[in-house]
Amino acid sequence: MAAAGGLLARAGRSEPVRLRKRRSVLYAAAGGAAAQPGAGKRREGDGTASEGPLTRAHRFRRRCRRDRGSDGPGGGRAGAELRAGAHQLRPGRVLAVAGGGAPPGLRISFTARPLRAPRCRGSGPAPPYRNGLNCSNYGHLTWEWAHGLRGYPYPLLFACIYRALQLLGEDDVRLLIWVPRLVQAVLAAFADVKLYLLVKHLENAETAKYVYFCQLCSWFTWYTCTRTLTNTMETLLTIFALYYYPIKGSKMGSRWKYLSLIALAIVIRPTAAIPWIPLVFSHFLQEQKKADLILYNCIPVGLVTLGTSLIIDRVFFGEWVLVQLNFLKFNVLQNLGTFYGSHPWHWYFTQGLPVILGTHLPFFIHGCVMAPKRYRIFLGAVIWTLLVYSTLSHKEFRFIYPVLPFCMFFCGYSLKHLKAWKKSAASFLLLSNLIPALYTGLIHQRGSLDVMNHIQQLCNSSYQSQAFVFIMMPCHSTPFYSHVHCPLKMRFLQCPPDLTGNESYVDEADLFYSNPLGWLNKEFYNDTLLPSHLIFFNVLEQEISSFLALKGYKKTATVFHTHVPQGRVGSHIYVYKKKPERIVSEDQFLDLQTNELSFV
Repeated sequence: MAAAGGLLARAGRSEPVRLRKRRSVLYAAAGGAAAQPGAGKRREGDGTASEGPLTRAHRFRRRCRRDRGSDGPGGGRAGAELRAGAHQLRPGRVLAVAGGGAPPGLRISFTARPLRAPRCRGSGPAPPYRNGLNCSNYGHLTWEWAHGLRGYPYPLLFACIYRALQLLGEDDVRLLIWVPRLVQAVLAAFADVKLYLLVKHLENAETAKYVYFCQLCSWFTWYTCTRTLTNTMETLLTIFALYYYPIKGSKMGSRWKYLSLIALAIVIRPTAAIPWIPLVFSHFLQEQKKADLILYNCIPVGLVTLGTSLIIDRVFFGEWVLVQLNFLKFNVLQNLGTFYGSHPWHWYFTQGLPVILGTHLPFFIHGCVMAPKRYRIFLGAVIWTLLVYSTLSHKEFRFIYPVLPFCMFFCGYSLKHLKAWKKSAASFLLLSNLIPALYTGLIHQRGSLDVMNHIQQLCNSSYQSQAFVFIMMPCHSTPFYSHVHCPLKMRFLQCPPDLTGNESYVDEADLFYSNPLGWLNKEFYNDTLLPSHLIFFNVLEQEISSFLALKGYKKTATVFHTHVPQGRVGSHIYVYKKKPERIVSEDQFLDLQTNELSFV
């Protein structure tokens, strides 16, 4: 009703000129004199008149040209436009600047030469870096970085890749998206080879072949191994460390190497220590020189890796932050992960592990029965990890990804010792994993990536400085600047947990979905605040249809997302664009102003 009343009120009077939100340098230069009440009128008690309107227009034109050329050749002030905030949209000031002759509904824009897009992009799988690594002044840091729950050593790998691409002049948006995935894929391939060589050394080439086959067939490995998640790197380092682990019968064991790899995995993600607790404890019991193991191996490796992590985080955070301790407090001591959902204690045993194993499950069970006793330590690591994670309320499939290589060892051992139907079993594993791997990797929930192509196109158009993209979807449904790589104004619904103990706390996403229409009307109470593009799931369209119609939004794209919509997640993603208003260039506006003022 309030919105409708405002619309009727505007219809009863002439519409003032609508200006953009930001206040530019040109506005600051020109608006000071021209916007004063009474400008151009004869002063009372004074025989002289103020500066005439035509002369004032000429001075304004010269000032614009001087400001436009002050940035040097090839530069220009990006977005040097006449913009005003909501508090500046008073008819007296607006009409004074516009000369009083602009037609209603006209948006005035002074467009200087666009600022060149920066060569280096500061976003991607890694966050936008501080202290020099971010060579563009845009990006987004999630709440975890603000509270020191994430460390910089792992993102530093991708920052170096971005810097190398920048130095080579090849930092195209497509390369910045695909190169980190390719790096992760190469590391995953090396890890698979290490697993093959480990089994070949412990058993024989035939057993190693079947373990390698099971590893390559795993649909969850296909789905996860190229993703730049800390869980992925944690799993890869676990395989590398396992290669050097001094298990009975292994001659490749190296205390320094496997402990260093474990320490590096813990630095990247502290939960990497969980599956290694029983393995390291077993090694300690078997070690004859226990004091030497602690004094000359464990302590030096721990101090070096922890010290390096502290220094790296100190450089980028700007203060001393012990990320591993903060991670432990948040996820274990305070158990704040429940904010993002909780599951029953048995979830990993009844759903988590069976799902990521898929059709490997019967082979895993058979392999656990068939495997020699010296490999029971691997089974103990799997069970121990599931038990520890079961004590935490918040559970996800990716959390137990590091135990999957242990499981593949037993699956391969089972496949090798099948006396009959061996080829049929292998064919069954291949086909039964190929279908879910292709579906989850290429089709399921692909809309989150596809819709970013529509957003990224705004970076290559003259509309970029005016664009404002608002993603009205469950938080973190899509990538952000990692798939855009330009200073495009974007926003998404936030969902940080409450760290103050406020029991009545409701995050922005939940607040929005409780009353989408009311939230939008309250958030965008002024038309100058409206985004140029709205992106949301199709399940939301009907509920906010009145807002879309009233504010002049039109559907421009429909993107497929999933065949299994659920709750707030729909089957398709819609892209709505606000109908553009007429834009007048700088020269056109100055000519218009001169012509209008000449009649005064």
